[in-house]
Amino acid sequence: MRRALFVANEKSRRGPEGADAAAAALERGGIRLVREPCTDAEGLRAAIRRMAGSVDMVVLGGGDGTMNSAAPALIETGLPLGLLPLGTANDLARTLGIPLELEEAVRVVIEGVPRRIDLGEVNGHPFFNVASVGLSVAVTRELTGEVKRRWGRLGYALATCRALWKMRPFRAVIQHDGEAHRVRTLQVAVGNGRFYGGGMTIDEAAAIDDGRLNLYSLEFEGVWKLAMIYPAFRSGRHGLWQEVRTASSQEIEIRTRRPRPVNTDGELTTRTPARFRVLPGAVSVLVPPPGGL
Repeated sequence: MRRALFVANEKSRRGPEGADAAAAALERGGIRLVREPCTDAEGLRAAIRRMAGSVDMVVLGGGDGTMNSAAPALIETGLPLGLLPLGTANDLARTLGIPLELEEAVRVVIEGVPRRIDLGEVNGHPFFNVASVGLSVAVTRELTGEVKRRWGRLGYALATCRALWKMRPFRAVIQHDGEAHRVRTLQVAVGNGRFYGGGMTIDEAAAIDDGRLNLYSLEFEGVWKLAMIYPAFRSGRHGLWQEVRTASSQEIEIRTRRPRPVNTDGELTTRTPARFRVLPGAVSVLVPPPGGL
């Protein structure tokens, strides 16, 4: 019988009602669980490190912020990750093809296969989906727990509208592959996975195991134009717009005149200057088998 450390974020949108049901289904499926409470990010990492020698995997129930918090310990221990999408956006699950329905996600943990994926890293902080400077930081501050619980994924749109009223372009220097670009931008985002922000696509060619980071910079003055470009963000074709700078690289640096916060998977973790790199094959995650479940 396989043993798993099971941690569910009770503060995630579907955490309270989903955790017990998922735990029962996993044990019926032949996985013996060691349950730990999720109180904070450091406690989660400590639990993973403490149990590394006595479990076969880590099963986490929560949103992208929960997965982000666990990333350093997953890298260190090498334990495979079983992902139960109990959050609001669940963009990592989308990228990996893990069903958002809890029962199906449990089946992936029980019957899935391990897949090695990349992580991004900014100033020593790993991330699964995206790290960004600018508009997304303002959105994070508007996207309170109450907004998430009440509005779900629609909360991202509401928080974005509120943030846009306050946002002004800022100057930055983007450096990669020996080139430096001075820009005036609303946001610079660097993606490791494919999806972020509740289903937005960082780039139509992005993959979480391609050994690359994908960057875009929103270089238009009027925030009203964001509404016009929005459909292109859903498909990842926003780079076709003249005002959107894109690039792909293994290492990227963003500098600003004054330190600005950096958002990594919905958490404010560091500040500019921001130095990004990709960590190829850093983590193993259980995903649906090639032929499906």
